[in-house]
Amino acid sequence: MKYITDSLHVTVVGFVPSHWYEDCMGGLAYLTNTGVKSYANQLTIDITHEKALPVPQNAFTNLLNLKLNDIGISCYYLGGGHTADNIVVWILSEKILFAGCMAKDIHLTGLGNLADAVVNERRPTIEKLIAKFPATKIVIPCHGLVGGIDISLHIKDLLSK
Repeated sequence: MKYITDSLHVTVVGFVPSHWYEDCMGGLAYLTNTGVKSYANQLTIDITHEKALPVPQNAFTNLLNLKLNDIGISCYYLGGGHTADNIVVWILSEKILFAGCMAKDIHLTGLGNLADAVVNERRPTIEKLIAKFPATKIVIPCHGLVGGIDISLHIKDLLSK
């Protein structure tokens, strides 16, 4: 927060975690205490209750549309994958897809942490992602290098193996 406010001169007004893991929403309690609104997939909220974790304030099921100034931001739940609750975030005007932990750097050869993966849903979810966002220019995974639609195709190939 200090870097964002002091160096980038940006005010954080909202937070949308892509899933319930600590590396995604570990700072939620802090953000809530500073007045930042949080939004999450209902499945994420259910899991945080079950695991006695900080709970996001506002729930959505399949789609959440937000505005940041004049930019539309859409949060989608397409199905299970890395976790049962993982979502992706789409910025149509920029053709940017934040694919979260469902996507992997093009250079990675493994599927990553599968401890809470919904293995039987992961491939169909990636196929929905590829079909829904064919105009994607930039894909941003949670871990690894930014790329293009090739990142989504890469994870589909890894799931085929």
